[in-house]
Amino acid sequence: MASIDLKFFNDLQQTFEKESERKDEIRQVVRELDRTARSFYAVLNQIHSDPTGKVPDIPLQELQTRVQQLAALIPVNEYYKYENLWQRTLQQAVFIIAYKHYLDTETLLGVQELEQRIGVKVNLNNDLNNFHVPVEDMLHSYITLVNELSRLAVNAVTMGDYDRPIRISKFVKNVSAGFSLLNLKNDMLRKRMDGIKYDVKKIEEIVYDITLRGLHKPPATQTTQ
Repeated sequence: MASIDLKFFNDLQQTFEKESERKDEIRQVVRELDRTARSFYAVLNQIHSDPTGKVPDIPLQELQTRVQQLAALIPVNEYYKYENLWQRTLQQAVFIIAYKHYLDTETLLGVQELEQRIGVKVNLNNDLNNFHVPVEDMLHSYITLVNELSRLAVNAVTMGDYDRPIRISKFVKNVSAGFSLLNLKNDMLRKRMDGIKYDVKKIEEIVYDITLRGLHKPPATQTTQ
């Protein structure tokens, strides 16, 4: 009776073990990235209780360090093999950067600005096999930012800041107009994009109420003597 060569199975088991070890390493770094992102979100949320105060400071370099640690673990051409292990966490990290950028500048985070802050490329053309930020994740961060600003508009009024909701309304309408130009194939992204209109409507109602009550005082027009 012919004997079976077990070398194939031994080699296969070693491959499984190495794969399991790599996934464990990835999960550990993702946990650290998630912990960092959640702690930064908590700090930035201080703006809700003091909308006219100083923008909270966070060391964004820590996010970049975590992302680059994650990138170093992913072999070339194997990004999509492990993407599900970090996708949600990476989206949150991008949102944190977009949120801080908005609070500092009241503008939308651009591709080059994100790449500088996160330390990896944004994949605009689906042609990168190395670690990157998919453009869909960047769009998810924009939608989360709109959701967050809708909440901030409400809290700003509660705290007596009647100017911020008007500025937020203009910004959110511009973002919504940008999304309306996209023909999205990603079902989840398209569903979330459809939800933006509810945030726009909510903020519009806040602005309408502020205007109706005469709470917003536009800057006085200077006259030349």
